[in-house]
Amino acid sequence: MQVILAQPRGYCAGVVRAIEIVERALQKYGAPVYVRHEIVHNQHVVNGLRAKGARFVENLSDVPQGAVTIFSAHGVSRAVEDEAEDRGLAVLDATCPLVSKVHAQGQRYVDQGRTVILIGHAGHPEVEGTMGQLTGPVHLIQRIQDVKALDIPNDTAVAYITQTTLSVDDTKAVIAALKARFPNLVGPETRDICYATQNRQSAVRKLAQLVDAIIVVGASNSSNSNRLREIGEECGVPSYLVADGSGVKPEWLEGKRTIGLTAGASAPDMLVDDVIATLQRFGPVEISTLSGVEEKIQFKLPPELVAFAAE
Repeated sequence: MQVILAQPRGYCAGVVRAIEIVERALQKYGAPVYVRHEIVHNQHVVNGLRAKGARFVENLSDVPQGAVTIFSAHGVSRAVEDEAEDRGLAVLDATCPLVSKVHAQGQRYVDQGRTVILIGHAGHPEVEGTMGQLTGPVHLIQRIQDVKALDIPNDTAVAYITQTTLSVDDTKAVIAALKARFPNLVGPETRDICYATQNRQSAVRKLAQLVDAIIVVGASNSSNSNRLREIGEECGVPSYLVADGSGVKPEWLEGKRTIGLTAGASAPDMLVDDVIATLQRFGPVEISTLSGVEEKIQFKLPPELVAFAAE
């Protein structure tokens, strides 16, 4: 069996930064530190940090007064920030800088007097955080049909922003529908879309041309991991999402000579290795890596943790 690894795959810079914030906070302040929501959407990562002393909560009311508290990579609303301040919590913000950039863009549009439309998935923590960051009303849409249903006059000055785990390809049809309906529409440039999401999706499309099946390593609640699997299917290749090697089913491999393997932005390399080890139990495996974008982006840590690391 041939296994072709997508390039890039796995961790993005925002995820690396978020996990490092939790680990360095544990080193500096000692256990426990409290994390609001899963730091990233991967249970293996969360369990590993929990074993080191991180405690994950959904509500700040579960955090003791004055405790070190970390906001997840997905970002939070202003109400959550205010609650943390009111309770005197020592906050470290692990929000992905690209998510923070969307917050800033959206607020600029509000300040310009524009009606803001957010393209994203209802209930996703990033979407909830973004909607709660803006001081004006936000209309959430996901599909082209939602554009028609918007209760906004066509001549309104509007602006759109997008969830970072959606790529240019994911949003272009909806944006086109917005442009067709609203002549006074502005939005971020395509280069402001999350590079990691776009790169991983492009790699899967390239991979799909070469393989008989695709396995995506990622969590079931990871938006970008689910989308990678969907793209494989859209390209006509049977595609499957697994949390680790234990999720691989032998029947997926029957009659398949070449398997494509990738991972969502919050899945560590060890889980990809675990899937490879599982595939090797079924017979000899030849591994190669697809040529692709080499990501070198790094995001800065909070100053108090940078200083700690230098000590």
